[in-house]
Amino acid sequence: MGNAKKKISKLTVKDVMQSEVMAVDADWPLDKLAGFLVDNSISGAPVTDEKGELVGVVSLTDLVRHSSMTEKDTETASTHDVYLYELERHMSHEELRVFHTQYESPIQVREIMTPMIFKVSEEDSLQDVAATMLKGRIHRVFVTRGSTLTGIVTALDMLQVIKNI
Repeated sequence: MGNAKKKISKLTVKDVMQSEVMAVDADWPLDKLAGFLVDNSISGAPVTDEKGELVGVVSLTDLVRHSSMTEKDTETASTHDVYLYELERHMSHEELRVFHTQYESPIQVREIMTPMIFKVSEEDSLQDVAATMLKGRIHRVFVTRGSTLTGIVTALDMLQVIKNI
């Protein structure tokens, strides 16, 4: 165990981070966000504004939380919105196309995202990253150089390190 601990203590964020980061726009509708996350097999992503600056993070948890709140608030929604929402929940996009129904969620990513961003630098130790992730109960941290997003470290990246030792 001592040898593994030595190996881990020498690793930095730069050793494990993913440099190619897929970000979402804050003004995307939720249906586009859901498609993006599913299509890329990811559970969350950084959120950028129109200038490309990091403004938050959004995850499947945020979508589920919003969806469960939406179901509770259906009494206040218009009949039309409730109908379209129910259609969307129970029918595939292909089936909806048969009805020529084009429904785009009026809710945008910025309305459900978490504005708190956990940032680390490339020189930070993996032990510090693990402590941050555990303390914040988060699954990803963003690697920045100044105000520029340069990478991401996810919980899966951290598990890969453990697997390889």
